[in-house]
Amino acid sequence: MRHPDFRNVPLRMAETAGGSGASNGGTAASANGANGATVPADQLIILPVRSLVLFPGVVMPVAVARPASIAAAQQAAREGRPVGILMQRDAATEEPGPTELHRMGVVANILRYVTAPDGTHHLVCQGEQRFRVDEFVREKPFITARVTRIDEAVEPSSEIEARFVHLQTQASEALELLPQVPPELMAAVRGANSPSGLADLVAAYLDISPDEKQEMLETVDIVARMNKVSRLLAHRIEVLRLSQEISKQTKASLDERQREVLLREQMAAIQKQLGEDGGNSQEIADLDAAITEAGMPADVEQMARKELGRLRRMQDASAEYGMIRTYLDWLIALPWKLPETPPIDIAEARRVLDADHFGLDKIKRRIVEYLAVRKLAPNGKAPILCFAGPPGVGKTSLGQSIARAMGRKFVRVSLGGVHDEAEIRGHRRTYVGALPGNIIQGIRKAGTRDCVMMLDEIDKMGSGIQGDPSAAMLEVLDPEQNGTFRDNYLGVPFDLSRVVFIATANMLDTIPGPLRDRMEIITLSGYTDSEKLEIARRYLVRRQLEANGVTPEQVEIEDDALRALIRAYTREAGVRNLEREVGRVVRHVAVDIAEGTADHAEITADRLPELIGPPVFEDEVALRVSTPGVATGLAWTPVGGDILFIEATKVPGRGGLILTGQLGDVMKESAQAAMSLVKSRAAEFGIDPAVFASNDVHVHVPAGATPKDGPSAGVAMFTALVSLLSGRTVRKDTAMTGEISLRGLVLPVGGIKEKVVAAARAGLTRVMLPARNRRDYDDIPTDARERLEFIWLERVDEAIANALEPAADTTAGEPLRAAS
Repeated sequence: MRHPDFRNVPLRMAETAGGSGASNGGTAASANGANGATVPADQLIILPVRSLVLFPGVVMPVAVARPASIAAAQQAAREGRPVGILMQRDAATEEPGPTELHRMGVVANILRYVTAPDGTHHLVCQGEQRFRVDEFVREKPFITARVTRIDEAVEPSSEIEARFVHLQTQASEALELLPQVPPELMAAVRGANSPSGLADLVAAYLDISPDEKQEMLETVDIVARMNKVSRLLAHRIEVLRLSQEISKQTKASLDERQREVLLREQMAAIQKQLGEDGGNSQEIADLDAAITEAGMPADVEQMARKELGRLRRMQDASAEYGMIRTYLDWLIALPWKLPETPPIDIAEARRVLDADHFGLDKIKRRIVEYLAVRKLAPNGKAPILCFAGPPGVGKTSLGQSIARAMGRKFVRVSLGGVHDEAEIRGHRRTYVGALPGNIIQGIRKAGTRDCVMMLDEIDKMGSGIQGDPSAAMLEVLDPEQNGTFRDNYLGVPFDLSRVVFIATANMLDTIPGPLRDRMEIITLSGYTDSEKLEIARRYLVRRQLEANGVTPEQVEIEDDALRALIRAYTREAGVRNLEREVGRVVRHVAVDIAEGTADHAEITADRLPELIGPPVFEDEVALRVSTPGVATGLAWTPVGGDILFIEATKVPGRGGLILTGQLGDVMKESAQAAMSLVKSRAAEFGIDPAVFASNDVHVHVPAGATPKDGPSAGVAMFTALVSLLSGRTVRKDTAMTGEISLRGLVLPVGGIKEKVVAAARAGLTRVMLPARNRRDYDDIPTDARERLEFIWLERVDEAIANALEPAADTTAGEPLRAAS
């Protein structure tokens, strides 16, 4: 509710002044009005106004500036007649006509007419009575109309009297809530004796829009008008009450703050006089300001200010002072505020992944899906990704690419060799030199709560007497719990839900089951030779040339040299050793360039022995399978797939089975099962049963220093035994894998992709796989699928038919028909 000051009524501009033209127009209108006839008695001079509603009984200033308005005001003043105040429908209209005015207004008496020195004209009008326009008579030089005055006589009733008392009480309460209310307005409200007059008075000074006031003016029924005014006034009173309450609370808070500052200044002065001033006043003030700016949650800020209060009462020379100061520094340095997350561009993410990594199509597709979900649901609980695979296949660099694609900071936390639970959760502050755990340290290093955190080598954590760090990781990697992660050093919860966690591992077997269950495992297999060649062309050669200070114009490595490095000098799933060998080659020719003996070096496969020595690996498949009893198996290792030779021979004895090569229990049982199956079906394979009674069979797996275990060598052992005892050689171009049963079934095994890649890398052209492993065919790289012939085995008979060469003569047994 607004209130005027009746002691000095301000002139309210109801119209926009017309500048110098207003004065000239006024003079012209005055002359016209002076020479023209008087307005007939049955017509009312109309004064259009902008955004102004005058109520009966209310005095209000009106400023006129338009020529027609000035003429109307002067004519009314000259004849001593009232004017009709009508509000325009659109305040932007400069010259309103009859159709652009409301039909209901107020008849007003002109109490005073003033022409200011600047040429503007001002009226002080008092509303007299409502009127409704019957018809507009003329428009020039000003508007006149025939009107009907509305009689507002009200029959007294108890209902109207009750509403009058209630409205009077409301108006008084509103005026009491307003500051500096003029006594005249308060007296006018309390002295009102007419319900209609009180409703109009309150409506005139209510802080509502002109359209709402016009609606109030057009409400002739007194009960409906009082209801509208009472409802608007009740809302205004509630706003004033809340505003007053907020003002009191703010003032009380400021007073308390000022009182605290004053007391602290006095305490500092007293300490200085007593010689107890530690000189840390500015430091405490800086910490106080830093805590305010850190944006901590309420409970964390309460803890920080509690510790700051303890720090304020301490001498800075005490040992505990430094501990508390360090703790506060950690709290202040952590990124409590959540920054604005940049939008994720899926197309840009694909470009970044393709630029940083060759191949890995399935992995890239899953990462793009992950980023798409984060884009559509940025506040959702995203899964924890774990990249599992052999060394050197690009697990860590994939995490860096994800951070680039998301536009976020990247931080790496190495978990290899961590065996203390405090490395994850931090030490308690009671210990000297205590610090937060690696997770909180990584967050502080990144400087943001929505970083990408790479948990490297999560499978290398171990437990000790200090606890099990993998158990502490359960809360970190659980999207349902890490929103309130509590570090032992901080002692307050910290929200990790916006951190994108990506773990890496070489082997999943060493990760505890509950921890593995919290992560989505994405397996990265080894690269094929063609993929390694592309990676070397695109990344490794360029990187090693830059690292060794030579340019592509000075050193050129041919593709045949890269292929030779891949096949003869390295045998790995990744490309880490390949990059080292490329670096060795580049360094050898860099010596000649540095000495000035050569300007350009072209490296071919023929020059490799001269530069880095003879080949490390040779193709020994043809040599190993040249005699009966030798089969080529496929094995899975933590660093990718590999070929495995199974050798069998017979020596005089009593039918025993000798196993060597550091075999595990499962592999020994596979050999015994293969031997039993061969004995039970000896006649079927053309083997004399008497050979078992006078001979021992010795099965050996070379590389005896390497532990070997698993059931997947069953088919290879069975094939080697049948080859030995039947005298038929195993095909040189064939490798096999699969578990066998005593019924002669070939059972599925794992690691098919890695094993097939190893077979292609070794130069083999045929692989025999369990038929129930057909589901893994799509995971095999296209390059390996194109280079190999696949034979799917249901029973061991099919393995013998496809793996063994035909018998040299018919005495050794009828050659078996190859399975279709």
